[in-house]
Amino acid sequence: MTAPVFVVDELPGPGRGEFVLDGPEGRHAVSVKRLRAGEEVVLTDGAGRWADGEVVAAEGRDRLVVRLGEVVEESVESPRITVVQALPKGDRGELAVETMTETGVDAIVPWAASRCITQWKGERGAKALAKWRATAREAGKQSRRVRFPEVAEAATTKQVAALLAQADFAAVLHEDRAYGSEPLATAQLPSSGDIVLVVGPEGGVSPEELALFEEAGAKAYRLGRTVLRTSTAGTAATALLLGRTGRWS
Repeated sequence: MTAPVFVVDELPGPGRGEFVLDGPEGRHAVSVKRLRAGEEVVLTDGAGRWADGEVVAAEGRDRLVVRLGEVVEESVESPRITVVQALPKGDRGELAVETMTETGVDAIVPWAASRCITQWKGERGAKALAKWRATAREAGKQSRRVRFPEVAEAATTKQVAALLAQADFAAVLHEDRAYGSEPLATAQLPSSGDIVLVVGPEGGVSPEELALFEEAGAKAYRLGRTVLRTSTAGTAATALLLGRTGRWS
């Protein structure tokens, strides 16, 4: 099994061979994972910098002394995949973030689509965004990533259109052939740059939203014969693109 990943605010510079992992991450390593001397770990800042480590000692309930190897900077993946995720009901938003993170998405943009039942406003919206970001962090650790996906502030439809206009490939996942949707599996993809996918709410992307996105340069694509829920469509589409672009090769 691969070494467990723990997140630190900042990795030490050259010349510091030992590092003390404490706080919540140290407590999890010592009291939950029960790591002991000689076991391997990975420390990362979640932004691409990481280092292999060997446990020197576990002290108390929340201090792990680690002998670190060389700090490495993981390169940014290309093409970069961003999923614009319409706000699902209940905890399905966290489910979508979790599985997309595990699959390998690079960025997630929450979208307040017109047909979303859930709306992020005020304190409730801030708490929901914090949950999405915490979910991405924990899923990033669980899946042994060292560069976690960015979870942006909630976007309006106009902001999503602006994002699509800047993409090298922009797609709106749509199951209805009446809108001219083509198979995503055969779309011509860029070898580098930015790919942006839009996942609509349970009620679907409205005709007005689709028209605005088409003006921005996005086309409608379908995944397959079945209709996926909004909480799973982004994960399926990301997996398809990771395979087609060679990032999974």
